[in-house]
Amino acid sequence: MYRYLLHRILQIAITMFLLIAMVFILFRVMPGDPASMVLDPKMPPEAKALMKKQLGLDEPIYSQFIIYMKNLLHGDLGRSFYYGRPVYDVIMERLPNTILLFTSATIISWGLGYALGKRIAWRRGTRFEHALTFMGLLFYSVFLPWFGLIMIWIFSYRLGLFPLGGMITPELWTAGGAGIIALVLDVLHHLALPLFVLTLLSFAGAMLLMRSSMLETLREDYILTARAKGLSEKVVRDKHAARNALLPMVTALALSLSFSMSGGVLTETVFSWPGLGKEIVSATLNYDYPLAQAAFIFLAAIVLMANLVADIIYAYLDPRIRY
Repeated sequence: MYRYLLHRILQIAITMFLLIAMVFILFRVMPGDPASMVLDPKMPPEAKALMKKQLGLDEPIYSQFIIYMKNLLHGDLGRSFYYGRPVYDVIMERLPNTILLFTSATIISWGLGYALGKRIAWRRGTRFEHALTFMGLLFYSVFLPWFGLIMIWIFSYRLGLFPLGGMITPELWTAGGAGIIALVLDVLHHLALPLFVLTLLSFAGAMLLMRSSMLETLREDYILTARAKGLSEKVVRDKHAARNALLPMVTALALSLSFSMSGGVLTETVFSWPGLGKEIVSATLNYDYPLAQAAFIFLAAIVLMANLVADIIYAYLDPRIRY
């Protein structure tokens, strides 16, 4: 295991370097001039040249990359062109909002998918299995922005049960006098509809994956042996079949949690949720190189580490796996 971990860490380091280089180059070959976003057109040429020098935009690409790597190794992600603040501060402001929405939806949908998936596999061929499988395929194929807008129109615009968007009610937070309970309830009120939409559309993938894995496990000889021993159906299903069918779900959960850190560009845009996914789009459109690069690198690092964690968990869940 230790040799495997060292090998994987080396792979991750090489992959991260190549990804950083690729992202760095791609953002600089994009059409447009980032200097135009931060420089006043009325500034004299001397002031513009000085500002470009301070931002490091007057250096060749390879020199900029060397400087960027040196700063990155010292934990300096740069300074946002658009906000004029350290990139780290901007990401840390948006990240909790994204984690609150997407991590909650991922965990709920994974738990729901696991519970339903093992039951429909166990009751294969019944109307219950056909109905849930059809519903899962239906929600799995729905276009999220369209469905999100429909839900907003029904529950927010027509019925007025939820806010039209955002994460908080500004008047409540700026007026003062509101207690902590009222502020928490306000956030939960804004969270309810996007969380419901994400869970409804995400649980189907986990359910279908668990169903498929469970059906494969039920064909194994040890399931027949467990039944021959006279064990109850619930014990055979939950302790023998479902536990061994759980392995693909571990990978799915680890990757889903890692990708949830980036948020959903479309989801956060539809619900006006101030998260990291929406910030990535804004940074790209505004040619904010430092912020966009740091966001992509942050996401890539989380995904790579999630894969490593999933492999380690595999070895503990299944003693047959050895690295």
